[in-house]
Amino acid sequence: MKVAMIGHKVVPSRRGGIENVLTTLCPMLCEMGLEVTCYNRSTDKVENEYVGTVKNNMYKGVKIKNAWTLNVRGFSAMIASFTAAISASFGNYDVIHFHAEGPCAALWIPKLFGKKCVATVHGLDWQREKWGKGFASKYIKFGEKILAKYADEVIVLSQAAYDYFKETYNRETTIIHNGINRPERKDADLITQKYGLLKDEYISVVSRLTAEKGIHYLIDAYSKIKTDKKLVIAGDTSDTDDYVRMLKEKAAGNPNIIFTGFISGDILNEIYSNSYINVLPSDLEGMSLCLLESLAYKNVLLCSDIPENTAVAEDKAIYFKKGNVDDLAEKLKALCDDSQLVEKLRDGVDEYILNKYSWQDVAKSTCKLYQK
Repeated sequence: MKVAMIGHKVVPSRRGGIENVLTTLCPMLCEMGLEVTCYNRSTDKVENEYVGTVKNNMYKGVKIKNAWTLNVRGFSAMIASFTAAISASFGNYDVIHFHAEGPCAALWIPKLFGKKCVATVHGLDWQREKWGKGFASKYIKFGEKILAKYADEVIVLSQAAYDYFKETYNRETTIIHNGINRPERKDADLITQKYGLLKDEYISVVSRLTAEKGIHYLIDAYSKIKTDKKLVIAGDTSDTDDYVRMLKEKAAGNPNIIFTGFISGDILNEIYSNSYINVLPSDLEGMSLCLLESLAYKNVLLCSDIPENTAVAEDKAIYFKKGNVDDLAEKLKALCDDSQLVEKLRDGVDEYILNKYSWQDVAKSTCKLYQK
């Protein structure tokens, strides 16, 4: 079976949730006997620890093709989705798998050619603040309507998304969660050299720096409490330069708030491995890979009480009321002041998440869906 993947920026990469998912999932599908092609945006390049891993346009058995586009904010993804959809329509593919709602605006093209189309909704992207209420959000909502009407199969990541498509479009969907692999924990070394960080002496958040991720709540809450622990914000802009500028203005004058920018590889591993607690203050999620990673690293997770978080972490996380800075500050202070409680809360969270969310199960479920 030949499968084309459309809708991501570049594979392999950790630049975003979709890229992270496909970088893990696609090689596993190849190991199961599928022939997988990823259509990377022509303007994006493999970087960081993945440099040199793509040889002869292949990554771990996955074929890499370029989808031509322009490097224009707001239009790069749209153009790439259409050029990839046209190319894949003329290719010898059994399944064309679209990722995210916006790219699904082009899903009707391969349907005209009789192709089987699968769509994965990684989140209700039109709700994201960075797209506002103008053309971008309307275009993404259009993509949602297209996939709801024309996709042969629709994958969602949560019960909340399943209920949304059933109630809004009377569309049946299939829940296939993201997965997580057991990480190799590392002692603080590079992060000590680069940022002066030591084990259990900092709070961390690993996230794209977009408004719906709620980083502004965390900075405000952190500023309300007294603690010797630093706050590490690991992530980069995602067409959200104004928001990042606002975050840095909020943090100005506090040397204990550290912005690392985008990190991956050993430095990211060390950040997770040595954090006192991780925070996930999101207003909106599909299914957070950072949540899975935090618990897999045996970290205490403090996160917003949105259904997409509570359904995954269950009683293995501490929750604050979404958007409530005072509640977040109260929970943050309680954890910073009680290291024995933190140590107790760490117990068993890694085994819980690793047993519940396996990439092997994700790959098997995806392959089974292709064959329906």
